[in-house]
Amino acid sequence: MTIKRLHVGPRMSEVAIHAGVAYLAGQVANDPKLDITGQTQQVLAAVDRLLGEAGSDKTRILQATIFLRTMDDFSAMNAVWDQWVVAGQTPPRATVEAKLATPDYLVEVKVIAAQA
Repeated sequence: MTIKRLHVGPRMSEVAIHAGVAYLAGQVANDPKLDITGQTQQVLAAVDRLLGEAGSDKTRILQATIFLRTMDDFSAMNAVWDQWVVAGQTPPRATVEAKLATPDYLVEVKVIAAQA
């Protein structure tokens, strides 16, 4: 079976698509100086954009993994997440505290989604 990759770089691709499933790389904020609310909004916008390019959308997410620099941001991140997800289409999700690539990153989101 064919694997299609989007936004291929020397280290990683932003998306890999195989057998009708899109695997997104972990997404971080474009502006890491924002607070957790702003970073989460930017990250979820990037997820929306990449899912669209992959022929999917947030209602087709099969699994989401959220990495937080500190669980102290859990409630604020969830406030943005809860506004973003579609009622009745909420995906299975795990949220963990993790040391991210740079201390300025407060949140990273990785998703797997079915294509439409």
